[in-house]
Amino acid sequence: MAAGTLYTYPENWRAFKAQIAAQYSGARLKVATSPPAFTFGQTNRTPAFLSNFPLGKVPAYQGDDGFCLFESNAIAHFLSNDALRGATPQAAAQVLQWVSFADSEIIPPASAWVFPTLGIMQFNKQATEQAKEDVKRALTVLNQHLNTRTFLVGERVSLADITVVCSMLWLYKQVLEPSFRQPYPNVTRWFVTCVNQPQFKAVLGEVKLCEKMAQFDAKKFAEMQPKKETPAKKEKGGKEAAKPQEKKEKKKEEKKPAPEEEMDDCDAVLAAEPKAKDPFAHLPKRANCWVCRPCVGR
Repeated sequence: MAAGTLYTYPENWRAFKAQIAAQYSGARLKVATSPPAFTFGQTNRTPAFLSNFPLGKVPAYQGDDGFCLFESNAIAHFLSNDALRGATPQAAAQVLQWVSFADSEIIPPASAWVFPTLGIMQFNKQATEQAKEDVKRALTVLNQHLNTRTFLVGERVSLADITVVCSMLWLYKQVLEPSFRQPYPNVTRWFVTCVNQPQFKAVLGEVKLCEKMAQFDAKKFAEMQPKKETPAKKEKGGKEAAKPQEKKEKKKEEKKPAPEEEMDDCDAVLAAEPKAKDPFAHLPKRANCWVCRPCVGR
């Protein structure tokens, strides 16, 4: 039976997969989310941590025997038992199918839609609308599959259910309001069934479904952004240092002759040409030269 430590930050839905799997398999798992065991942004940047987990990402797992793993799906798979992974080659392949489905079809649009509502990503209307359509497509596939099934693979909870539920957790908590989820009753029934299993509740606690779709909060987003420090420039010589600058500005002003009459860009180009007899002098004079305008950047 596996035994080790999972390094992560609090409420990391990716880490939840491994934690729930351990609840089912009986793996002995310690979760390090706070000092002194682990400080996100500090511990994961130390040479000791990076020697085991080169990317410095979490969740990261270190067994009591020194065995190390990164990537949440690999960790969850390792901490599972045969029943969760799929007892037959066919079942195991189906579990892998839904794990991949979560990664490719749910997580990208869920992130694009949910992250702005949490203040961790800038809002983009076009991206959000596309994400909603992609989520609908994924929900349609799940709803059809679950029409005659209680769980995704077989008759019991598997790693497929654990992975897909965790990938949809923030969707159901933040944006899938009743009117949006109404066309997908099988998905909601399955989701509620899973999150109310004792092993899920031990990790997730009570999961409340969204009542009103969360929206982007510009103020919250601004507060979440790191503040940029702008160090004040040190002036050498105080007031004396400003004098040379003032002199330069005065010289620049003196060099600028005040034009008697403002010339547009086209006239300025023509004025620079050597004077010659105008072969079209007998024709009516035009106010502006539209041909020259592209040449002078207008």
